[in-house]
Amino acid sequence: MILFAALLAVLVAVVLMTFRTVAGPTTFDRLLAANSIGNGAILIVALYGFLTERPDFIDLTLTYALLNYVGVFAVLKFFRAGSEDEEQAEEAR
Repeated sequence: MILFAALLAVLVAVVLMTFRTVAGPTTFDRLLAANSIGNGAILIVALYGFLTERPDFIDLTLTYALLNYVGVFAVLKFFRAGSEDEEQAEEAR
């Protein structure tokens, strides 16, 4: 029963994070909310695995956590490179 309540709480949090992703004033706010949604998805899969007594879902959550971690750094590097290119273009003018 407690795991079901935790699953429901995480689902509500993911829904709220989805609204934050859409309404974020800056790109970095949206990126942070998207990363939080990924973390929520990891928790949902892990809790579901324990509710259905299939702890082998933990392997899936670890893989998804690694992808989420690497993906955030890839997107941040992309935005950082984009802002440096814009600054160099403005300095050249």
